[in-house]
Amino acid sequence: MTLLQVRNVTRRFGGLTAVDDVSFDVYEGTVKALIGPNGAGKSTLFNALTGFDRPDEGSVVFEGEELVGRKPREVVRVGLARTFQNTQLFEEMTAGENVMVGSQARQRRGFTTAMLRLPNAVAEDREAREDASRLLRLIGIEEWIDVPAADLPAGIRRLVEIARALATRPRLLLLDEPAAGLNATETRELVQTLFRVRDSGITVVIVEHDMGLVMEVSDEIVVLDRGAKIAEGPPRMIQKDPAVIAAYLGGEVDDDV
Repeated sequence: MTLLQVRNVTRRFGGLTAVDDVSFDVYEGTVKALIGPNGAGKSTLFNALTGFDRPDEGSVVFEGEELVGRKPREVVRVGLARTFQNTQLFEEMTAGENVMVGSQARQRRGFTTAMLRLPNAVAEDREAREDASRLLRLIGIEEWIDVPAADLPAGIRRLVEIARALATRPRLLLLDEPAAGLNATETRELVQTLFRVRDSGITVVIVEHDMGLVMEVSDEIVVLDRGAKIAEGPPRMIQKDPAVIAAYLGGEVDDDV
């Protein structure tokens, strides 16, 4: 079943076309990777998919609903969640509390209910705490639940951010450079986490530079170069694609758009 349909998405900044007429599908229960040299437009495309930017042209349809023009919070509510290249945790809060923040995106209580600690608010807080514990256990880091974010190692911070995104109960999880800054051991833990997330019924789209990780976890890969899609297919086919090899060997742009 097709979960996400990206059609002819284009984003321009002045005279620069950062994303150029990109189309692809994401199928339920799979892991799809977006890769490409620095400057290929991956981050810009990710922002367009999740409401942080609006494409100049094209369509992004999730389960029959058009997402272009929706705000990030609205995108989360329909079932998409994302992480960012740089971890964005609340440093003074514990790992568990950071995960609980993700639950707020789907809570129904208003300001008065929360401030007066009315029964609905108390029940939702209890549910959020239980959910945080469950998600940290799924990710494999439940022992860090009461540790302040400021004291967490880099690899654990990445996993807490994934758990927080999962707290919104998405059907599709988009991960932006989750392996950035991780050592080999932490990367192996991340690989196992991605498999557990997929096996729990959540579809994953990942932007990542670590090709070993991409080739291991992905069912399909989309390759971008200078904003345009140059290849799409399973990992073995992508590894041998002449256009992909040329793009990586010839890429000289320093910054992703």
